[in-house]
Amino acid sequence: MVLMNVLANALRNIVNAERRGKRQVLIRPSSKVIVKFLETMMKHGYIGEFEIIDDRRGGKIVVELTGRVNKCGVISPRFDVKLPDIERWVQDLLPSRLFGYLVLTTSLGIMDHEEARRKKTGGKILGFFY
Repeated sequence: MVLMNVLANALRNIVNAERRGKRQVLIRPSSKVIVKFLETMMKHGYIGEFEIIDDRRGGKIVVELTGRVNKCGVISPRFDVKLPDIERWVQDLLPSRLFGYLVLTTSLGIMDHEEARRKKTGGKILGFFY
């Protein structure tokens, strides 16, 4: 079986482990995009620490769960999002304006929608979590 979307698989593993009440989850294979997405989630307190294990193959990531993730997912295809359109995407994807984050990949790196607004940049939408 061929893995089509590594990020979608990783986020699905996190949601399933949270729903089962697990304390940690193993994500494989690893990628730089997954690591940046997890750093954004950790910055906002949705997950605990995570450890990257280099097994000289695809790599693995062990994520400590805190029980705060209700849902996270990938938006495919990665739509272009201009600065004025961020608000529309927030309304469509998140349950509330004050709750949850969109993750964008911009020319300044991978960041959440609030940081993209502060830096006045648009980009492509990767996913969301709340």
